[in-house]
Amino acid sequence: MYTVSLEKFIQKMKVKNLTPDVDISAIEITQSDVNRPALQLAGFFDYFDHHRIQIIGQVEHTYMEKQGIEESLKQMKRILSYKVPGIVFCRDLPVPEEFLQLANEYEIPILQSHADTSAFSAEVTRWLKVELAPRISIHGVLVDIYGEGVLITGESGIGKSEVALELIHRGHRLVSDDVVEIKKVSDETLIGSAPDITRHFIELRGIGIIDAKTLFGVESVKNTQSIDLVIQLEEWNKEQEYDRMGLEEQYIEYLGNKVVCHSIPIRPGRNVAIICESAAVNYRQKKMGYNAARELYNRVTSNNFGKA
Repeated sequence: MYTVSLEKFIQKMKVKNLTPDVDISAIEITQSDVNRPALQLAGFFDYFDHHRIQIIGQVEHTYMEKQGIEESLKQMKRILSYKVPGIVFCRDLPVPEEFLQLANEYEIPILQSHADTSAFSAEVTRWLKVELAPRISIHGVLVDIYGEGVLITGESGIGKSEVALELIHRGHRLVSDDVVEIKKVSDETLIGSAPDITRHFIELRGIGIIDAKTLFGVESVKNTQSIDLVIQLEEWNKEQEYDRMGLEEQYIEYLGNKVVCHSIPIRPGRNVAIICESAAVNYRQKKMGYNAARELYNRVTSNNFGKA
């Protein structure tokens, strides 16, 4: 199970820590969703999501004001007893001194944000879903081609890095070479990135390691990219029948998500970079509703029907 430290959360979300005496170094966030404890403040604790970040907005704050400090302290004490990872007061809502004293006693951090409650909750959920997403690392190259994330895979030495280099020369952007970290952020979306240690580097056999960002500029690299298309490079096999029409899509599965996949045979004279580029554009056309293979098929069948 993946976790996010509360320290990283505070830094990313730009929230203020109102309880600096509380040691937060060991506090980890394990759930991507957040909880607004309106029911808990009313005394209902069945199915309380205490592993989540607790967010206090205008509604909860107004309710506590109407309940009075004694009743609010009573319910807040129960919430803190569950060892929640932290409580965030949005909209810069004032936090009673009694709450801060209670939080210090239970060693639970109280945080404050100037952001709107709904917007803050949405951004926290979005960010935590990425940070806590299931992930794998695979051998391959990830390139942004016309906005489509193309993952190029194949055996070691088949020429993936050389293809990436040619694509950079043609104005596309490198995300990762050699190792691609894939995160499943939803049932529809996979996000790829490079390990921190190898980010922006490319290994070229016979030359060594080059820094794409330094050689070609910041416009030639990108930190993350959705994975929309997979291209598998393989040695040409004259005994094998390769798809020449593309009427039926082939898929490969990563972390339970299916991604369109093309197998491209390698042989002398084939410009693989241009093939990858064309595959990305063709995939983009299909997303926009135009399928060249289907169009040709319809023309041929219509022509044959007319002759009959």
